[in-house]
Amino acid sequence: MPTDTHTKILATVGPSTATREMLEELVLSGVDAFRFNFSHGTHEEHAERYNIVRELSKKYKHHLTVIADLQGPKLRIGTFKTDKVQLKAGQKFTLDMLDKPGDETRVTLPHKEIFDAIKVGNTLLLNDGNVALEIVKKDGYKAETKVTVGGVLSAHKGVNLPNVKLPISAITAKDKKDLKFALDLGVDWVCLSFVQSTKDIKMARKLIGDKAWIISKLEKPSAIDELDEIVQQSDGIMVARGDLGVECPIQTVPVLQKRIVKSCRKYGRPVIVATQMLESMIVNPTPTRAEVSDVATAVYDGADAVMLSAETAAGSYPAEAVSMMHKIISQVEADPAYYTRIQRDKDLSECDDMADAITYAASEMPKILPNTAAIVTYTSSGFTTFSMARERPYLPILAVTVSETVARRLGIVWGVRGTVCKGMFTDFAKLENVALSAARYNKVGKKGDYLVITAGYPIGQKGMTNMIHTVQIK
Repeated sequence: MPTDTHTKILATVGPSTATREMLEELVLSGVDAFRFNFSHGTHEEHAERYNIVRELSKKYKHHLTVIADLQGPKLRIGTFKTDKVQLKAGQKFTLDMLDKPGDETRVTLPHKEIFDAIKVGNTLLLNDGNVALEIVKKDGYKAETKVTVGGVLSAHKGVNLPNVKLPISAITAKDKKDLKFALDLGVDWVCLSFVQSTKDIKMARKLIGDKAWIISKLEKPSAIDELDEIVQQSDGIMVARGDLGVECPIQTVPVLQKRIVKSCRKYGRPVIVATQMLESMIVNPTPTRAEVSDVATAVYDGADAVMLSAETAAGSYPAEAVSMMHKIISQVEADPAYYTRIQRDKDLSECDDMADAITYAASEMPKILPNTAAIVTYTSSGFTTFSMARERPYLPILAVTVSETVARRLGIVWGVRGTVCKGMFTDFAKLENVALSAARYNKVGKKGDYLVITAGYPIGQKGMTNMIHTVQIK
């Protein structure tokens, strides 16, 4: 089972990977975390797969992370009298709230909030951006448009509104039901879809509390406008390139990806790059050269994790996709230029307290003490380990915690291997012994190597990282 890379692999669970045998094969191929997409599947199906993942976690002594991805507000058109219609560039097309099937001249758009928010001149994108409409006239219940990009349209296709901030919550009634179910299961992270502002995160925080950490999916241009604020309010970020590439000019997506990753590095938040990473492997046993380069670019940028969506959820080669992603990550991380690059991109502007100073100093120590095998962080909440991961040291980060929950949550964080220590400790001898045990557990280091330890003094006191210590493997 691969555990030798710093960049983590997140795989989406779906019909292709619903069995214990397939989930186990993914773990053995290199998966660190599983995404449960609540846009699909029943609660019963999710519960069955969740229990299998937890069983595999125990079997392989690997703290597998589980992420619940909420559907969010899906905006869709209504139905048509026929299976599909063909819209031609230049023609008129009406969107309204009439409860009847559409045709080549009109269709139902059952979202009053859209009519309230749009203005003349705005563009609406339908069917993943394959059809574009320009608003020429509107009232509270109807909008007359001109087709600027023609194409085929069928029932229930999605609607995107670039540069329009909608007065809707990121958490729908369906999401609230799914969220309660997911939290009762015990998921580690919750993904919020279509986050528009920090208000969405604050609302989710009230519902979730400390039962899970929050990942904000960046899919709207309005979220990019508040990027730093959203990153700081979130526990993690997902670069959701699918809808982002529809709502923003597609050529801007690579630039936005780098900007988002940089902001997450700055504030010490894990960042996941997602969508169409190995898309061709849904139907083919090998990826395209462009896809390999895409995954490699995300790794070179310093992403904490890269995600597989339909490749593992519905594809014909899920294990092969995971294995290929692991090979790409391993190849990039074997390149000496990789660490040079991510160290060069380090941003110390937000390092402004004792814990930040300690983690930075500890990450630099292996440069002076070359036979250092790992950095050990003692953490109760996990955020000390976030700070260490922000520094992107070239060594493994062994996160020692008394909480199984924290160890699982850290499974998507760059370079981190969680170790659970039962019970508190109050002296240096115990501190050293636990660090040495963590190194043995993770098969890190050899006799004569050093471990660099960060912890709080007085030892065992929570909420304080103010000490660097070293211990030699005997």
